[in-house]
Amino acid sequence: MSGSSPFKMRFVHLDLKGAPPKVSYLSEIFPLFHALGANGLLIEYEDTFPYEGPLKLLRAPHAYSPSEVTEVLRLAAAHELEVVPLVQTFGHMEFVLKHEALAHLREVALFPNTLNPHEAESLALVGAMVDQVLELHPGARWLHIGCDEVYYLGEGEASRQWLQQEQNTTATLCLSHMRAVASHVQARHPATTPLVWDDMLRDIPEDQLSASGVPQLVEPVLWDYGADLDVQGKALLMEKYRQCGFPRLWAASAFKGATGPSQALPPIEHHLRNNLQWLQVAAQGRKDTLQGIILTGWQRYDHFSVLCELLPVGIPSLAVCLQSLLHGGFTEDVRARVQHLLGISSLEIAGVLSEGTGSFPGSDILALVIQVSLHLRSSVDEMLQMDRYVTGWFSPYHRRRKLIHPVMIQHIQPQALSVLHGWVNRGMDCSDARDPHGCRALSLLGRWSGLAQELAAALRRVFPEGTVEEWLQENVHPSLGQLQALLQDLEAASPPPPPASPGPAQARAPEDMGAHPVPSSSVCPTLASC
Repeated sequence: MSGSSPFKMRFVHLDLKGAPPKVSYLSEIFPLFHALGANGLLIEYEDTFPYEGPLKLLRAPHAYSPSEVTEVLRLAAAHELEVVPLVQTFGHMEFVLKHEALAHLREVALFPNTLNPHEAESLALVGAMVDQVLELHPGARWLHIGCDEVYYLGEGEASRQWLQQEQNTTATLCLSHMRAVASHVQARHPATTPLVWDDMLRDIPEDQLSASGVPQLVEPVLWDYGADLDVQGKALLMEKYRQCGFPRLWAASAFKGATGPSQALPPIEHHLRNNLQWLQVAAQGRKDTLQGIILTGWQRYDHFSVLCELLPVGIPSLAVCLQSLLHGGFTEDVRARVQHLLGISSLEIAGVLSEGTGSFPGSDILALVIQVSLHLRSSVDEMLQMDRYVTGWFSPYHRRRKLIHPVMIQHIQPQALSVLHGWVNRGMDCSDARDPHGCRALSLLGRWSGLAQELAAALRRVFPEGTVEEWLQENVHPSLGQLQALLQDLEAASPPPPPASPGPAQARAPEDMGAHPVPSSSVCPTLASC
């Protein structure tokens, strides 16, 4: 099944920060991963791992149970997906160091991202985390210990004092902690080899890397998610690492989560180009230097950032990238195979997938997210910023003063404010309104409220409630809130109905009255006089 791929191992990265899929969804998607060409998983649990004892405070409310982790491993094995767990042990430690009980182990007191490598308790902490994770992953051939983006290393008080000694450098400090963690893994779990992200190693001189002892303990993962990565530069970096004594290397590309912290839809063309260039890197290096490639799918940029592309939304991008890596490029045959495997009638690489297409697990979420991302905000913005009745007669100035010409109410909303969620929810449409312009705000709110409910239901089948709530609050509720506020302000600004007058006029039906201007004596002649 490897086709013409230079990568024997093709691992899909499951970043569980903030959006851990339910085990039921993983049971649906693992067969597809296998069919697409994956033969492994890199699972980054973060706070979703069921830590026990003193580490139990690291668990999020939506953390998996031990039995769920065991079931995930069983499902992975059933579909020939080798699992490599990832435990952050140096940088990106926010989920650990945010807790008051562990804050004293921060490198810089204000920042929870980096562990203080000088404290013996720090090594004991990450050692305990590693041991618990590997206890639930018996037989794991690799353990990823992170060690990327160790920001502010050397800026803590203990580090400043240590660095005053002439022979000490930040690079020495970094290598020392990597060596300590890797040595713990080797001593306690001799059958497991640590992997590390390579960014903290790139600029360290060859002789220092060679003498550190780290190349004998870990396998670096060279990562670059750019669409225009430096192929020649990566080939030279691989040769540098080989000269330093690293026996095996890994590559890491991306299929989502690498083009913006709040990205909702992955740009497939960007990720395809990134993976194709990794094929070029592999072709330039020595044969079998790269053990495999990890297709990363980041869910948050760090523990405190917003959610980026959800896993179901990233499946078409993953499919394109995996199949291209498997077959050595993106051809029309690859395109056709991806379309077949995903049930997509027309695969768009440069643009956005066709709405409502696809039959893969989670394709309903993709279709609804496309609707929200491409149309919700723009339709609301168009009404609030370009509708002549809203901008001309119900501006922020008017809304603050609860001021509106009564005639304009007929153009912005129908008289019946009681149907706040629109005719869509009552099986009606705008043709039922006295004034089609007046229907617009309510019909927009009705349309998007209904879609939001449908999306929430689809998300709940895949993710825990906290994930659903966060995604909707970030991506849907702001626009719906703007519509809701407009309608509330309209209701507050609406003048009370005039008292009924005796006579034949009482018998006239409201629909026969029309939307005629009211006498000027019943409204303020100028804004200043109101």
